[in-house]
Amino acid sequence: MSPSTERCKPARQSAGGWRMAGAGAALGAYALLSHGLMVYAAREPWAVAVLFGPLVVAVGLAAWQRRQTGLMAACAAGVALLVAIVARGGVADIQRLYVLQHGGLHLALAWAFASTLRSGSTPLITALAQTVHTRFTPELRAYTRWLTGLWVVYFLAMVALSLLLYALAPWAWWSLFGNLLSPLAAGLLLVGEHAVRYWRHPEFERVSLRSALDAYRRQGGP
Repeated sequence: MSPSTERCKPARQSAGGWRMAGAGAALGAYALLSHGLMVYAAREPWAVAVLFGPLVVAVGLAAWQRRQTGLMAACAAGVALLVAIVARGGVADIQRLYVLQHGGLHLALAWAFASTLRSGSTPLITALAQTVHTRFTPELRAYTRWLTGLWVVYFLAMVALSLLLYALAPWAWWSLFGNLLSPLAAGLLLVGEHAVRYWRHPEFERVSLRSALDAYRRQGGP
């Protein structure tokens, strides 16, 4: 590798770190905004558009880039349903739609991970690990299969907690959970598992968390 390439690596890593920090700050700001809107303006038509729009657009764009016509049709149907609800003024029970959005997203992720655990399939995290590890041992294969299952349990637990809070707690509590605590819990599980992995399994080849996330994006993860 040439000296100029070596000098460029820290600059690229720094730029990548700033991009990740900026994305994290933007997501955090949107989570706080969503929580405020759900507590103080949940039934306002413009708030419904702000709260549902970004997710529908993001999923629709990802589906279009990957030519997933079924998912694009589902997004179009979702937009049409929201427009019809708002146009008819039927936003009195909009809280249920927020809960369904949260639960549906986590159920979809649980299915995406669980479907790779079937006999004859490669677990999702195993497939990702194979792209970043140069030494892929049987122990690492077993661990990544277990980790894929752990994420399935996590997503299902989020759905169960969401329904429990919606049924028993004030709406503000659910909003705090759905908008702030859920993504924070996912981040803590991601970072915590990465740290515990090398404490419990020092024999595993070390891979940075950023490399794992880059592999997830390259694979077109759900």
